[in-house]
Amino acid sequence: MINGLGGVVPGEGVGGTRFVGRIRELGMVGAALRGGAVLVLVEGEAGIGKSRLVQELVDEGKYRMLVASAPPYRQPYTLGPVVDAVRQAAGGVAGLGLSPLAGVLRPLFPEWVAELPPVPEPAEDLLAARHRLFRALAELLAKLAVDVLVTEDVHWADEVTLEFLLFMVAQRALPVSLVLTYRPEDVPADSLLPRLLSGSPAGGTVLRISLGPLGVSDTAELISSMLTDERVSPAFATFLHERTDGLPLAIEESVRLMRDRADLVHRRGEWVRRRLAGIHVPSTVRDAVLERAGRLGDDARAALRAASVLAEPTGPAALLATAGLPGDGTQWLTALDSRLLWENPAGLIMFRHALAAHSVYESIPAGERRAMHLRAGRYLEAMQPPPAARLSRHFRAAGDTTHWWRYAELAAESALAMGDDASAVAVLHDVIAHPDLPAETVLRLAVQLPLLSVTGGRLGSIARALRRAIEAGTLPPADTARLRFQLGMMLDVMTEYDASRVELLAAIPQLSPGSAESVHAMLLLGWARGRWPREVHLGWLHRAAEATELLAPGERLAVIMERAVGLLLLGEEEGWAVAALVPDETDTVAQRSAVLRLDLNTGDLAMRWGRYAAARDRLDRALALTEAYQYQRLGDIVRSTLMHLDWYEGHWSGLADRAGAYADDDGQQPVAGLEFVLVAVLVRAATGSRQAVESALGRLLAELHRRGDVHGVMEPAAALARWWLADGRVEDALRVTEEPIDILLRKRIWLWATEIAPVRAAALIAAGRDDEAARIVADFEAGLADLAAPAPQAGLAWCRAILAAGAATPPRDPASASDPASASELMGTPGPAGTPSPAGAVAVERAAEVATLYERAVQAWRRLPRPYEALLAGEQQASWLIAAGQREAGLVLLGEVSRELTGLGAAADADRVAHALRGYGVSAPRAWRGGRRGYGDQLSPRELDVVRLVIAGSTNREIAAALHRSPKTVSTQLDSAMRKLQVSTRTALALAALEAGVTAAE
Repeated sequence: MINGLGGVVPGEGVGGTRFVGRIRELGMVGAALRGGAVLVLVEGEAGIGKSRLVQELVDEGKYRMLVASAPPYRQPYTLGPVVDAVRQAAGGVAGLGLSPLAGVLRPLFPEWVAELPPVPEPAEDLLAARHRLFRALAELLAKLAVDVLVTEDVHWADEVTLEFLLFMVAQRALPVSLVLTYRPEDVPADSLLPRLLSGSPAGGTVLRISLGPLGVSDTAELISSMLTDERVSPAFATFLHERTDGLPLAIEESVRLMRDRADLVHRRGEWVRRRLAGIHVPSTVRDAVLERAGRLGDDARAALRAASVLAEPTGPAALLATAGLPGDGTQWLTALDSRLLWENPAGLIMFRHALAAHSVYESIPAGERRAMHLRAGRYLEAMQPPPAARLSRHFRAAGDTTHWWRYAELAAESALAMGDDASAVAVLHDVIAHPDLPAETVLRLAVQLPLLSVTGGRLGSIARALRRAIEAGTLPPADTARLRFQLGMMLDVMTEYDASRVELLAAIPQLSPGSAESVHAMLLLGWARGRWPREVHLGWLHRAAEATELLAPGERLAVIMERAVGLLLLGEEEGWAVAALVPDETDTVAQRSAVLRLDLNTGDLAMRWGRYAAARDRLDRALALTEAYQYQRLGDIVRSTLMHLDWYEGHWSGLADRAGAYADDDGQQPVAGLEFVLVAVLVRAATGSRQAVESALGRLLAELHRRGDVHGVMEPAAALARWWLADGRVEDALRVTEEPIDILLRKRIWLWATEIAPVRAAALIAAGRDDEAARIVADFEAGLADLAAPAPQAGLAWCRAILAAGAATPPRDPASASDPASASELMGTPGPAGTPSPAGAVAVERAAEVATLYERAVQAWRRLPRPYEALLAGEQQASWLIAAGQREAGLVLLGEVSRELTGLGAAADADRVAHALRGYGVSAPRAWRGGRRGYGDQLSPRELDVVRLVIAGSTNREIAAALHRSPKTVSTQLDSAMRKLQVSTRTALALAALEAGVTAAE
């Protein structure tokens, strides 16, 4: 056994606990390991008994096991758990016969430099370097003859450790068995762990074990094992089970405390409470831990506090130095007797449970805590090499900002060198965001930030820090300009486009001509954001192209990518040719990052242009690259764009819930979050009641206006206008499309007109302003010309049909311009059933011409494909066919539209068309909308999915993730299920469902 875990021994009148309630699980793990290499996943909350299960496995002594543990660091250090476990397992590597590849392990094991092979030649890029490191580490484990690698608390592991475990699992034959313990509730949202948990080893099997609370009988047995194996009264066992929810750690700590306080007595052959009432049993482990700690002497209590400050397995010398105790003292050893601490076989001391460590740490007075962190930092500084990440943590907590900043920068450099961008961002963010950091240090650290890995609220706090440094006025003009450039890029990422342009314009005059920063600033100004006309953007792109010749060859690839995107945003065909200059395969990490961003941006633009197949190919490739490089921010943007493409292509099943779940994530990136909201709202409005989501769309529009996202406002404004036209709210439709169409006319980027131009034209015609509608369509047509952009070309075809329909309709009284029929019939939302045609009494020839134009629009939408718009245009085509005297063909087409709308999920639209069919005397069923009315008091299929997962013990958030729904949706469906089954708790719901024959989900 290597680096095992300690058990519980008797102390202060309470004995060690017997292994209770987990015999079946231990047998399952043993059987799996006997069958060959296997991945074992053990999940459960803190204190549930995961470590004890591992300890029992270790104590069996059947396998050579390496037990690693991931401590709860604020910033876990790279490969820390595995490295520490290997270091404790072997005094050296001499004589192991390692291959030359093992030379890459030198940075991880500096004390073995003399025994390791020389460092090989540098790898070509990050992925190759990391793969080589993983191969070398796997070889070392094999040479150490490890049968089973255990990683405890893997939810706290650093990203590179998780990648190493993924590497092991992906091997054709699993090199060693892996046993991983983790807490589902503590897995970070951006962690790699879900990928590890959801997969299966390429060359082995997977065993998943979920540990739940103990029952009353097991609770009684656990208590009895601590109290001389004598019987425990049922009343006492039930009482303690109720107060601890069957959590083994809470049971154990409560029994120890009650025994210490003499609240337990042995009466008539069984242990009972002293009194039936009035005996306080701590409701949390914290109370139990702190009271037990308070019974220790000063030295032992100081050692406990030092162990909680160090937060990692540590030697006695470090513990005593942190506690401020003399090195030759022994009184602190009573802390081990308390069973709060334990000493592992390697002689390192740590808390038995993280909950206990946290309880002690939080109880330390602030001044003493700072002093202990300072002592820990000074002790660790003497180590060679100094552990920068740990030193950064301790000096930060000590309030020693100078040392904190110094070691944080070293830790970030080390993380970046290892390809651990996430850890580097975490360290650098905390330093940059500090209000007292000198401006020159802010600049030095800001340029090191891997911007693609900055996520969530960190974007805003870093932007504020950069602005503070600029406003301080302590930097020379050139350095201030560099800070402004960094701030401009950060604001662009945050979709604060107007603010970004202000900073970039101020930076360019002071940036070195021909510098990479200067060229990138010009390119960002060339991207079609803000209210400048397209000619201004083109001017910046041309300036950047000229300056590109001054750049070093290695810097040009990213510039080519950004110029291609800028041209495509403006609707310039040249952009596709420029994009083709970027190779799919490149040599360096920086170049591959450019390729990734190109795939993302050109995928999005191919979608806007209407090249959907190419868009999906590029976006799928971009998503694979974001997962390979672990760029969470870009991954979220790719997912939001793919969901937007799903909306266009009619892949609506579960789409609203999937998009809503991402939109509800508070850590979501702004640009992705807004797109997730848009998709969720559009789908829910099309498949349900739009009134419920109009306010959400209004808020989204307001936020897009605030950010200066002049392109982003087009589609939500068009959706609102279309809905309002259906309700006859012509003035509202005109108002909401007024500013977007003004932006379009000013910028002259007709690529953006796909959604907004048709609905604006329809609103103008409904208001009797046909000439204005005609001018917009004429400008649209002239602006597009022969541009190979199928989506806006389809929008233009729809505009032509709408114009023709308006011209073919008999003149209207201006007072009737807001009538629902006249306001809505142009956009695929016709008036009341029974109306013989959308145009009234018009010439048959004119009606046939209009029908032909709508047919062209239908075909244009279908070629994309965009089935929803095709069906709305097809609805109008059918009505005009009827008006042209082709009644049978029109009714057949109208029936097909109704059926396809139902299949798509557009229930409200399908009902409207079915209503029109019935007005023509054709039988047509209403579209089913789901909900309680369809199932009465029976559970719907979606509610059954939720209930099955409740029976399986899943939380609402876990259910939401499993079913791709938002937590709010799950909560609503859970409430509905409880109401139908007439229960008020989750437990009662599970029991009632089981009695009704419902089974738990896998």
